[in-house]
Amino acid sequence: MLRNGLEPWHLLVVLAIIILLFGSKKLPEMARGLGKSMRILKAETKALREDDPQADAAAQNATAASTASPAAEQPRPAVTPVNITTATEGTKSANNA
Repeated sequence: MLRNGLEPWHLLVVLAIIILLFGSKKLPEMARGLGKSMRILKAETKALREDDPQADAAAQNATAASTASPAAEQPRPAVTPVNITTATEGTKSANNA
């Protein structure tokens, strides 16, 4: 039954159902709308691709500027650990409980 997948007559039946549902007047309008939306999508993705190299270059410049002058940055204070439990202390407390 589904051995051959979609055959040409399947596509004709689907096309006939679409024409019956939407009518012959609305189909060209729908196609125009779909075409416009595809053009807008294409233009937006192209704009994003063109913006990415500029954003990457700006990020690289900012990174290069921050690594070029490490003296301008304040050194971080050392963090002292609090409440450290070693593996042997953890097993002792578990055995005592």
